[in-house]
Amino acid sequence: MSQPVETLPAIKVPRSLPPTVTRFRPPKKNIPQTKPERDRFLRVIRNYVARENPIPPMPVEELDVHARRILAELGYENDDTYLHYTAVCLNNEMWRETLAAIPFERRLLLMPKCLRVQDKCPAPFDEFGLLCKQCGLCSIQDFQNEAERLGYAVLVAEGSAIVMSLIQTGQIEAIVGISCLPVLERTFPYVEAAAIPSIAVPLLQDDCINTTVDIDWVWEYIHLTSDDQTRRLDLTGLHEEVRTWFSPESIEQIMGPADGRQEEIAREWLARDGKRWRPFLTVAAFQALRADSGQPIPDDLRKVALATELFHKASLIHDDIEDEDFSRYGQPTLHAEHGTPIALNAGDLLIGEGYRLIVECAAAPVVKTAMLLIAAEGQRELCRGQGAELLWAREPQALKSSQVLDIFRLKTAPAFEVALKLGAAYAGRLDEVASVLEEYSENLGIAYQIRDDMDDLGADAGDNQLEKLRPSVLLALARERTKGSDHDTLTALWSHQGENADLASIRTIVHESGSDEKCLLLLETYKATAIRALADLEDANLKGLLRRVMGKIFNDLEIKGWCREFEEKNGVTREENS
Repeated sequence: MSQPVETLPAIKVPRSLPPTVTRFRPPKKNIPQTKPERDRFLRVIRNYVARENPIPPMPVEELDVHARRILAELGYENDDTYLHYTAVCLNNEMWRETLAAIPFERRLLLMPKCLRVQDKCPAPFDEFGLLCKQCGLCSIQDFQNEAERLGYAVLVAEGSAIVMSLIQTGQIEAIVGISCLPVLERTFPYVEAAAIPSIAVPLLQDDCINTTVDIDWVWEYIHLTSDDQTRRLDLTGLHEEVRTWFSPESIEQIMGPADGRQEEIAREWLARDGKRWRPFLTVAAFQALRADSGQPIPDDLRKVALATELFHKASLIHDDIEDEDFSRYGQPTLHAEHGTPIALNAGDLLIGEGYRLIVECAAAPVVKTAMLLIAAEGQRELCRGQGAELLWAREPQALKSSQVLDIFRLKTAPAFEVALKLGAAYAGRLDEVASVLEEYSENLGIAYQIRDDMDDLGADAGDNQLEKLRPSVLLALARERTKGSDHDTLTALWSHQGENADLASIRTIVHESGSDEKCLLLLETYKATAIRALADLEDANLKGLLRRVMGKIFNDLEIKGWCREFEEKNGVTREENS
């Protein structure tokens, strides 16, 4: 049987594994342990700086006073565990706007040599520090290449003498640095005395070997520029505001009163749970491209944003029926609750309502036409992707990882593209950014689906996931990387003949074949490719916002642990599952 998928365009995979993939090392106890918790610290600190307006440079004693106030807001009153970490992050945020106004070519990126994989790093040293050989084993290469592309001077070295000498030449006016907390504490007096704007991203470990850093933070600070008028935009606040639009009251306000029980059922489904990423992306794209930046979100834009979620929720109703799934959001699916005919009709109704809202918005006729075409093309691509999966399900057999990724491209990426393009069209800027949004959305959508794919076989997945297996890049990679009985087990699973397989044993096969780490690398690759699509984008607002959107979406998602740290924590071994 020929597979109903197309060939995935070749995408260059970086040689480097992201540090989070190659080394599962927890942060030191004086640094928040998880990415969401570190991001929470940063949000509270940024709100504090916006409210109190502390002025840098600030003596360390005064910095500690402010840091303790912030810790009290975070629930750590009379607890100094994160005092120095909070002080460093606070100092960063005080300098943030000053740094944004300094040209890239007047900045220095300073990295420590301990970011390298010490026992494998081929790079030599000279009097200025490490000379990266671009081997791809650590994050130094990626940070250096991007910073130099922007115009930074870059050093991979420790010690204040060389940095101070560069500052004294007058060529360097700001520093973005990466370092452990002990070194930051020792160098702070020098930086304060020089009164030079300095951003310091703390390493997650401080044992001077094979360390890691919050990559998203480094990426954001490297690219910080005053040309981006959206840099102060609170994406978390924006996302929370969008989510309030899906209460029953807000839905009625935007869409008008429901007419009859069928509409009520459809709207009840619309109001049920969901991340609301698609309407968030529509609003975010508009905010970046609008001519009157800084103004409130137009009420009329809510119709367009709501339409993206109507299309998405309709697709979920139809998917659940086609896949014979009876649970979603921890509740019965719509067809399980109301029967297939009513559920089908509700999905069709939501699609129609999405088109109605687009037509009823206050945009110019030519813009409405463009938006309707965007939605229609997205619907077509979505159906092609779902159709490929459904045709495969009639005669299931093992797929190559490239074939699975192509299904992801057709099935998931169009929804993100539609959302972003509708926001750009409403802002009147679609033509100039359409091609970039297409490439960005394709890679974002594939990355998102890979994350979902891993989650489906994660610690919280039910055993029935194996009974109704859908095309999985994780299992495709595992089958490609195994031989013998493991290969046979996965082949049978693909053909829906793995009755004796259980989730724990499959998880072990995946882990021992290295497919979990390969899948994480693939996830990071598509995320990075999405970011690279922005390289030639001239609009600084859209470029900066979409870069942060990527971090926002994936920071809010949790890959349920079943990789190395999960198995070590829970004592999972091959012998236990054999």
